[in-house]
Order: sequence, then structure tokens, then C-alpha cells
Amino acid sequence: MLRTTASRVLDDNDRDEVLALLDADPVVNVFVASRVRAVGLNPARLGGQMWGFGPRGGLTSVCYAGANLVPVNAGMDAVHAFADRARKQGRRCSSIVGPADAVAPLWERLEPYWGAARAVRWAQPVMAVTTPSPVPIDPLVRRVRPEEFEILLPACVAMFTEEVGVSPEAGDGGALYRSRVAELIRIGRSYARIEHGRVVFKAEIGAVTPLACQIQGVWVHPDLRGRGHAAAGMASVVKHALDCFAPVVSLYVNDYNAPARAAYRKAGFEEVGTFMSVLF
Repeated sequence: MLRTTASRVLDDNDRDEVLALLDADPVVNVFVASRVRAVGLNPARLGGQMWGFGPRGGLTSVCYAGANLVPVNAGMDAVHAFADRARKQGRRCSSIVGPADAVAPLWERLEPYWGAARAVRWAQPVMAVTTPSPVPIDPLVRRVRPEEFEILLPACVAMFTEEVGVSPEAGDGGALYRSRVAELIRIGRSYARIEHGRVVFKAEIGAVTPLACQIQGVWVHPDLRGRGHAAAGMASVVKHALDCFAPVVSLYVNDYNAPARAAYRKAGFEEVGTFMSVLF
């Protein structure tokens, strides 16, 4: 039986305190921090609720409850509180993701009520780099131009399907996903090497704060893998990210993806933590 502990829905009056908590670990919390900095804590703008554990002025943990359920700095008491609220609300998210030491007990408490997950990624190393990569950059990796959207989109769909196990075009026909891909191109956070109308390598900078940014969607065309495109492409994206966005560049990767982890290490990334994801 889940025990009830104090948790509450936060609002914009809590913004400064929430950001102080998030900025205490800017790499791990970059996704949630980027959302709060961009739109605040009003649920209509945030695309979900931010749950807090602890009184105003004494906040110790938060949990973003939107398309993803993301616990932040959650000890066991906070995990109990967030699990209780999530159970009562019912599952509205497509995944639970965050530090493994919080996601694992959170999922343990929710699985009896939410049912089996489609997939569980028990260990996803969080990796980061603060200096230019030691390998030469790929000079052909550059920002994607708006008119190249239709060239890039199939590569994005292929990456998502390969990584998540379902197509992003399911449900709404891909409208929301297409919009996100287009938005990242528009704001200059989509990078690729495109040759003769084919994407060789691509990656996006999906979350940005003044303290850190997070690379996502790394993909190399299947016919061209094993040729060094990933490490050189990542070196290029790291250079752009450090020059234009934040002093720390991060990502997280499945522990079983040995080629990707090797490429990231070659590009200068080091492991700094472990995430876990539960996919529905």
C-alpha cells in the first residue's frame, strides 16, 4: 500500500526555488530546467504539472508530470509522495525517466497500478563533456536549413523508431513530432551531414539552459556505420554546443549500446551518472 506524504502542485510563485534546486545538478536536470526557464510553472504553459515535496521555502524535491514523469532530487520520502500522487491521477505520461535511484523505486510502486511497461531501460549512462573533443571534427556537419526539413525528417523518424521501438508517426500521424523537428531546425539546434540528399549523420540539441545542454537523436545512416561518422559528427556538435549554447554538453545512452558509448567516449564524453527509463 502506498503511503501518503506531503506533496503539492507548484506554480510560478515557486519558480525561483525550483530553479535553485534544478541548478544544483545542471547536467542531470537539464531537461526539466530548460522547460521551467522557458515557460515557468503554469501547467497550461508547462504542458503538465510540477509536483513539489517540502514546504515553500523548504523544497527538497520536485517531479515534472507531463508527457514524461521526471523525478528530481527525489529521496525515498519524495518517491513515496510522487508515486502516491501519480497513482491517484492515473498514468498520463509516455515514459518515466530520470536518475535510476529514484525511477526504480518509483516504478516499483506504480507498476502494480499502471500495469506492465512496454520496455524498461534499467541503466542509461549520463555522459558529459566540457572541452572540445580530442578527435577532429567533421567539417561537413552543420546546422540543418529549413528547406532541408523533408530530407531530415525520415532520418529522425528512423532514429526514433530504432531507439524507442515505436514510430513517432503513430497516433496523431506524426504531426506533433514533425512540429518538434521543424522547431529545432528553426531555432538552430538541429545538425547534420547531408550528402546528395541523404543524411549521413544527425543530432539535435534538445534541451538548453545557461549551465548545460543535452544532445539527443544521434543517428548514422545504417549503410555508413562503423566508419567513424558518429565520433567525428559528435565532435562537431560538441564544438557548436560549447561555442553557442552552454559550458557543459551532455547526453544519455542505453548501457547495451556499446558502439554509441565507444563513439561518445572517443569524442571526449565521460560518464557522470545513470538514468533509467520506463516506456509505455
